Amino acid sequence: MSEHLPNTLTDRVTPLTISDTTLRDGAQMPGVRFSVDDKVAIAKALAAAGVDVIEAGFPAVSDREIEAVRRIAAEVAGPRIMVLCRAVTADIDAAWEALQNADPDRRGVGVFLATSALHRRDKLGKTKGECLEMIRQAVAYARKRFLKVTFSCEDGSRTEPAFLRQAYTVAMDAGATGIGFPDTLGVLTPETVRRRVRMLTRLAHPRGVRLRVHFHNDLGLATANTLAAAGAGADIVHLTVGGIGERAGNAPLEETVMALRLNSRQYRRGVGVDPSHLTGLCRLVSERSGVPIAPNKAVVGANIFATAAGVHQDGLLKNPDTYLPFHPETVGAHGFRLPLSPMSGRAALALRLKKLGIELTPDELAVAGRLVKNADKDAWADEEKLVRRAAAKAREGGV
Repeated sequence: MSEHLPNTLTDRVTPLTISDTTLRDGAQMPGVRFSVDDKVAIAKALAAAGVDVIEAGFPAVSDREIEAVRRIAAEVAGPRIMVLCRAVTADIDAAWEALQNADPDRRGVGVFLATSALHRRDKLGKTKGECLEMIRQAVAYARKRFLKVTFSCEDGSRTEPAFLRQAYTVAMDAGATGIGFPDTLGVLTPETVRRRVRMLTRLAHPRGVRLRVHFHNDLGLATANTLAAAGAGADIVHLTVGGIGERAGNAPLEETVMALRLNSRQYRRGVGVDPSHLTGLCRLVSERSGVPIAPNKAVVGANIFATAAGVHQDGLLKNPDTYLPFHPETVGAHGFRLPLSPMSGRAALALRLKKLGIELTPDELAVAGRLVKNADKDAWADEEKLVRRAAAKAREGGV
């Protein structure tokens, strides 16, 4: 199997910081209502998996958010704990209330302000100059209390590139240690992402400032855009477990981690997340959020290690590497499944019969296979009954 899972970083591999925002952006998904205990449990699982940063919430929203962030900072060891703030002092004060008891090196804030022409005009009612002054004041105020302050341009993907550079320059001049580039509406393509990230790294890296990217999935491109950003030099990627989040969600943690690890020779980005935690982590978030994992979900869906096609089933029985992108154990799953279907071959049928304690001759198996393949939809409602009937008829010499 062509898996390239480096255990150590080399001189040719650049570390990529994995920042998880399941507890903030994921919690903004319609219908998701995490309790404080839910958030703490998920944060502990994220830490155990090796995530570098946890964006634990939006403290200005409620006292419960403050309590959740406090508990995560106190009870979860390892990752840095970040929170989100609008570019207003009240939000930064709420962030301080939530994180003031945390180790200074483990706490930080992400300040944001909408910068696109549409948002400036119709949401904020602010001029460019007024926005720049809000950025300067908010970042400077945040830096009085926090060592780590990231400034993000909300709707950055639709912000004029010249103003984008200007806004980030003001933020860095005010003390921002990181800048965040979000594709708030999920409209970018990988080609555009590469150009924007290269532009922003040229702006930030000479000043020792790190670039974080955050992609939404409205066009189904969040993972691809994240990979493009990683390849173009972004320092930090924002992800969520299972891709939950606003509207169509965010770039999924499990997809990004596995794509980077299986294609490590292409991207050469070191990722500290242990992939064997991915299935359990996704199941935990699904359970706590109430958002089911689709059977065809990449990396962790029930069907990723299952096939009903005869050719594939035959190959898997001979050598699992023929039709598995990676072994189930790699992501913390167990074994593969060969469910019967009208497309299944004799090998899968023989295996199913064996589990039922039924042995057929090769000729009888061929007859049973034809009966199963040609059964109508209603007969498939009770698969075991269908298989037993086919076997009995084959023994009787039926066709």
